[in-house]
Amino acid sequence: MARQIDGTDRLLVELLRADARRTYSEMATEVGLSVAAVKRRVDRLRETGVITGFTVQVDHAKLGAGVEAFIELRFLGTTRVDEIVRSVSTIPEVQAVFTLAGDPDALVQLQVRDLAHLQQVIDTLRRSGSVTGTRTLMVLGSWLRR
Repeated sequence: MARQIDGTDRLLVELLRADARRTYSEMATEVGLSVAAVKRRVDRLRETGVITGFTVQVDHAKLGAGVEAFIELRFLGTTRVDEIVRSVSTIPEVQAVFTLAGDPDALVQLQVRDLAHLQQVIDTLRRSGSVTGTRTLMVLGSWLRR
């Protein structure tokens, strides 16, 4: 039988979400367990798929892609969900694809250099063949739970 996720597991996940480079020793102090116990719990959270990976947060503006936008996409009614994801995930500027129930069919997050670059990406999306409509939402600022 699978072990239930408890408050300590949830706290470990939140600590790692705030700083994925946090050491087992630092987390052990925070949750009141030994370093070995924290490692076992984190390993189990990874094995069971609760923790799916570790990542880095990037300042896209410092990499020359300071414009963020979301594009709502509408597709032909016969387009399969996996086709929607496949058709947009090959575009390098696409950061995330969210398929949706209802209208629109998908929400795509982009990072681009400037408005001209954004227009190029939108044109690429529109030429995919099964896209029937788009709507662009420009990001002015953001807050993310860490």
